[in-house]
Amino acid sequence: MYLDALARKSSGMMWMFNYILRWFESLILRIVKTGQIPRHVALIMDGNRRYANTRNLAKGEGHSRGLDKLIEMVNLCTVLGITEVTVYAFSIENFQRTEEEVNEFMKLVKQKFRRLLDEREKLHEAGLCIRVIGNLSLLPKDLCKLIAETIVITKDNNNVILNIALPYTSRDEVTSAIKDIGRGVKRAEILPEDVDEDLVSDCLYFNRSPNPDLLIRTSGETRLSDFLMWQIADTYIYFTDVMWPEFSIWNFLGAIFNYQRCYPELQKNKKTKPIVRNNRVSTFLDKLQRERDIAIYNMYVSDLPDQSAVQS
Repeated sequence: MYLDALARKSSGMMWMFNYILRWFESLILRIVKTGQIPRHVALIMDGNRRYANTRNLAKGEGHSRGLDKLIEMVNLCTVLGITEVTVYAFSIENFQRTEEEVNEFMKLVKQKFRRLLDEREKLHEAGLCIRVIGNLSLLPKDLCKLIAETIVITKDNNNVILNIALPYTSRDEVTSAIKDIGRGVKRAEILPEDVDEDLVSDCLYFNRSPNPDLLIRTSGETRLSDFLMWQIADTYIYFTDVMWPEFSIWNFLGAIFNYQRCYPELQKNKKTKPIVRNNRVSTFLDKLQRERDIAIYNMYVSDLPDQSAVQS
């Protein structure tokens, strides 16, 4: 009887603690929202493997918990009014890891995209637009089909945009843009004198997105690993020692507070100028975007058999 009473008392105290914690979180969120909120946040979700190693878990479990954490953070971004999130899900350099780990990761990604498609109504209710940015030719065909379907069915959602860099490096992104520009010049769709910084920006994978206001990297690494190197000249960069699966609301709000503290200086250094395009360049860019959209749609409607070495 005594133990039952103690258990009830403990349960009641835990309920009260959780209530106070939720109230405190809500208060802090309201305070944060009185300051400048970044429109676009980029995340280098580092530390999944180390997290798994320190807990004697399989690497795949570390990646799985990392993807669950991503969903949690996207929800938090929505609450804060952040309208675009870009995450570094898989670098092209990661293909150099063991075949077992790469296959396990691709299998996990397929499972997550299937789950997203199974819950498409929730995606529409949340207004979540998902874009996958990177060199899709390096991915298994069945995964490309899932990715393409997700992109197509969410393209008209406009509450929050989630860009998933998979597989991606800045060098590959810039190389791809240069190749597209070279083809345009070769076909006389644009002229050599049309080629400038703005044209390169407009031909990047991220051409539909504003540059990130805030970039966060977890796990104590203080490098950028070839992520959005073209786009982050004026971005506030925040490093934290916390491993990504352990990244909490408080860690995220700490990054926001630091961004807000430095915001006036960031605005002072930011250079903005209107982009003026001639009709020739505008026509070329419109055609390039249509070609990219058609390529995604063709992946979506394709009935090609799975030729992937990665088994579901």
